[in-house]
Amino acid sequence: MSHMKRGILEVFLIDAHGITHTNFIGTPVYYVLLQCGTKEYRSKMSKGDNDNALWNQKFVFDFPMSQWKKLTYIKLRILDKELFNDGGFVGETIIHLGGIITEGRDRGYIEIKPAPYNVVLEDDTFKGELKVGLRFIATDKLQRKAWELKMEAKNSEELMISPIQNLMKLPLLRFLLYCFRKTKQYQLKEN
Repeated sequence: MSHMKRGILEVFLIDAHGITHTNFIGTPVYYVLLQCGTKEYRSKMSKGDNDNALWNQKFVFDFPMSQWKKLTYIKLRILDKELFNDGGFVGETIIHLGGIITEGRDRGYIEIKPAPYNVVLEDDTFKGELKVGLRFIATDKLQRKAWELKMEAKNSEELMISPIQNLMKLPLLRFLLYCFRKTKQYQLKEN
C-alpha cells in the first residue's frame, strides 16, 4: 500500500490594526484574499473601526508534499469593499513558508502562534499590521482521514485539543529514532 505524503497549512487570520482607510465616505468594510499556490480563499467581511478589522477565521491549504516544495509563500491581500465595486486595495502581507514547511515536514507538525506582520502598501511603504497564526501538518493519506474527522468535530465544537495533546500526535517511533540519532551524534563528537 502506498502512502501519499501531504502537507496541510492552517492559516489563522486574526485581525488588522493601523491599516489604511481607503473610503472617502462611510465605514470601511475589509476582507482578505489569501493565496497560496493555486488555491485562494476570501475571508468574511469585517466592518472596520476606521483602521482596525477583526476576522478570527481559519483557512486550510492542503497540497501533496511534492507541491509544497515549490510553494514559498502565502500572500494575504487586504481589500476594502467600496460602494459600487469590490476590492479597493488596502495593502498586503507576504509570509515566506520555507522554514515552516521544512520544520513541519521534518517534525510532522509545527505551530506558529499568531503574530503581527507588516502590511505593505502599493508604494512599498508599511502601514499597519495583520495578525496571523500558522500551523503546518505533514501527513500521509491514511492519517489524513483521521485528521479530517478531527477537523469536522473541532468545527462543530465537540473536540478540544490542548497543546500537550498535539505533542502526543508525534509517533513514538519517530521520537525514539530522533533520540537515537542525537545520542549517536553526541557519541561521535566525543570520539
